Amino acid sequence: MIDINKNINQQTLSDTILINGIGLHSGLNISMKLIPAEADFGIRFYRTDLKNNNIVKALWSNVTNTRLCTTISNESGTKISTIEHLMSALSGLHIDNLRIEINGPEVPIMDGSSIKFVDLIDQTSTQILNKKRKILKIKKNIKVENNNSSVELKPNNQFSIDFAIDFPSKLISKQSCQLQLVNGNYKTDIASARTFGFEKDVDMLRSNGLALGGSLDNAVVVGENKILNSDGLRFKDEFVRHKILDSIGDLYLAGAPIQGYFLGNKSGHHLNNLLLRSLFADKNNYEYI
Repeated sequence: MIDINKNINQQTLSDTILINGIGLHSGLNISMKLIPAEADFGIRFYRTDLKNNNIVKALWSNVTNTRLCTTISNESGTKISTIEHLMSALSGLHIDNLRIEINGPEVPIMDGSSIKFVDLIDQTSTQILNKKRKILKIKKNIKVENNNSSVELKPNNQFSIDFAIDFPSKLISKQSCQLQLVNGNYKTDIASARTFGFEKDVDMLRSNGLALGGSLDNAVVVGENKILNSDGLRFKDEFVRHKILDSIGDLYLAGAPIQGYFLGNKSGHHLNNLLLRSLFADKNNYEYI
């Protein structure tokens, strides 16, 4: 990974990547293409199963649902859900511009982490474009709270994350992790941390039309006394690392890499989006460098 403080150019892919997989919540088989794009294009999704109004830009202002995942929509109601793991990989590998063609309403869940996306991008390699990156520099402290949860952005000379969770499960309980995202450590420290859920919630989720594609192949399932996955955990603190993975993806909806210090406490997609809305509500909060 490149340190965002260095004056670097925008990047895209050097070639198209084809991806097939199942949607975590929809249970649908989805095909997706990651296609190189020109400078200042940004990240845009194209629903190829729809003829009209099928483009959705990956921006904080297009987030319309944050229940168990991040969903973006356009003005016509065309939506793409569960985008956070792919967005996290694009952030971690500094992909600024990408056309994403997808034939359904949900990004494939792959193995529940972002490592499959990272590996595919690594194999394809990136293309450096003839235009400098814009970096979003945080100038003021911004904090959003809800009950016992909070998220915060503070000025900092690079992008750092500090996250804490506390679940009423003896297998998770309290975990915290602090990381500075430099020198490629996204891939080694974050990308392979998987999404997780509780065995006791599975029936309730499915009766509500959620987690229809969920399995031990794409999520860590936490039972009352043991982790149900036969291969166990990838990190001792995989749960908090996955929360960091999600947050990196949600924050990349700012439309540019953030130079600042992010603190999350028992938070998730909803507060991440409220934080970006608070950030952009006042132009004194940030500057582009």
